[in-house]
Amino acid sequence: MDNSQITHWCHEVVRSQAKKGGRYIDATMGNGHDTLLLCELAGEKGEVLAFDIQEQALEHTKELLDSHGIRGNVRLLLDGHEHMTKYAKKESISLICFNFGYLPGGDHEIATKAKTSLLAVESGLSLLEHGGMMSLCIYSGGDTGFEEKEMLLAYLRELPPKEYTVIVNEYYNRKNHPPTPVFVWKR
Repeated sequence: MDNSQITHWCHEVVRSQAKKGGRYIDATMGNGHDTLLLCELAGEKGEVLAFDIQEQALEHTKELLDSHGIRGNVRLLLDGHEHMTKYAKKESISLICFNFGYLPGGDHEIATKAKTSLLAVESGLSLLEHGGMMSLCIYSGGDTGFEEKEMLLAYLRELPPKEYTVIVNEYYNRKNHPPTPVFVWKR
């Protein structure tokens, strides 16, 4: 595994923050790697809700979970991440993962959008329990990536510091708009 990849860093932070038996959300299911990690961390007593708008993402994720023997503690939802409050109660989620952009290996025309992503982050913050964490992998570029990144970072910058801790990381020596890993803790 390449330790310099954004997903590796985000997974390491997620592992350090997750508690066994927790309730987790993968807000952008993609090919299922975050969903698999969250299912392993949740164990049999926890629960994972995973969202995507593409059938292909659900199929890939189901195949990945099946290949690892994961069955009962996960719900794969064909729905936009901005609708996550329909599936969980306020302050009931321990950890939420986002990977913005497009489905790796999928149609690049289908990607997360600034407005719905912002709604999803707002919704997610309302679902986080106190002490919970949100991980955001923000990819810029493409048709909507720069707008999405700017909108999300501007929103996160204004979160009240007495209620949230926001850590924004950057790849300092990479060119061509590298991804931005962000972590938000609800106090």
